[in-house]
Amino acid sequence: MSKQIVADMVRIGVLGAGFLGKIHIGLIKELSHFDLVGFYDPDPVKVDEALKEFNIKSYNSPEELLKDVDAIDIVTPTISHYKCAVDALKSSKHIFIEKPITYTAEEAAQLIKLTHEANVTVQVGHVERFNPAFLAVKPYFNNPLFIEAHRLGQYNPRGTDVPVVLDLMIHDIDIVLNIVNSTVRKVSASGVPVISDTPDIANARLEFNNGCVANLTASRISLNKMRKTRIFQRDAYISLDFLNKEAEVYRMKPHLSFPFPNDMTLLSGKGKETHGITIEKPEIIKTNAIKEELKCFHDAIVNKTPPAVTIEDGYAALDIALKILKMMEPMNV
Repeated sequence: MSKQIVADMVRIGVLGAGFLGKIHIGLIKELSHFDLVGFYDPDPVKVDEALKEFNIKSYNSPEELLKDVDAIDIVTPTISHYKCAVDALKSSKHIFIEKPITYTAEEAAQLIKLTHEANVTVQVGHVERFNPAFLAVKPYFNNPLFIEAHRLGQYNPRGTDVPVVLDLMIHDIDIVLNIVNSTVRKVSASGVPVISDTPDIANARLEFNNGCVANLTASRISLNKMRKTRIFQRDAYISLDFLNKEAEVYRMKPHLSFPFPNDMTLLSGKGKETHGITIEKPEIIKTNAIKEELKCFHDAIVNKTPPAVTIEDGYAALDIALKILKMMEPMNV
């Protein structure tokens, strides 16, 4: 990052001092890119905790905070995203807004309209786009044909304000939409509530117009955590572990007389050697994904360039997530 960009400090405030909000506050304090003006949260207990931990100013209302900043970081419960964003846009403030962007597609569509009118930067917090393992394998993507993703988590009441599709699966929806160069033709889904009042386990199948198929599974009542995605494309298979930040790329090539140590041989049905399979482990640079997405937000503001995850991207992921939930409605009656 250039010295010029670092010099362009952005005054920012945070709305929300819950679990994720405090993570954002701590990381923003570490970044020289931002001047952290303060935060707002309606819960006095969370306010006290944040004040003791970070020693920053607490505001009495979002409106007061908005007056003192150039940008706002919205890390509140999903149901309040829309109002917080509308207030910020009416004040012409740049916005970082956590996923899902809003609770309804209509709200997200309205935010797109207001964003264009306000002519400000809005970035959506689809943090897996900044996962170092994902960044390491991005150069290998070439017209994926089949994608399988499993995102499993242990039960935590903190995430049950929205269905598991909006809490967990939406991460993989965004990733799939980002790497498949096509539009979704058909959505199939099933899911059931087990502990909460909304689906806790869900499976969805997305069929794209270019023939690609993605199978997505999400659960928030699993014994062990898992965030694995497998991408199959012509002559290649990519294994991606978002949780452990690991990745492997298996590629087919004409069989070599002197293969590399990790190479394997693929035999044809007639027993003849036809292809070799190389196993590559891309270099993964360990970074904090949340910190990286916040840096990206800063750069988009000062350079007046589109953010890595646009408001339209946030709308697209939410739209598919809501279609998946719609498919599940008859099962939850």
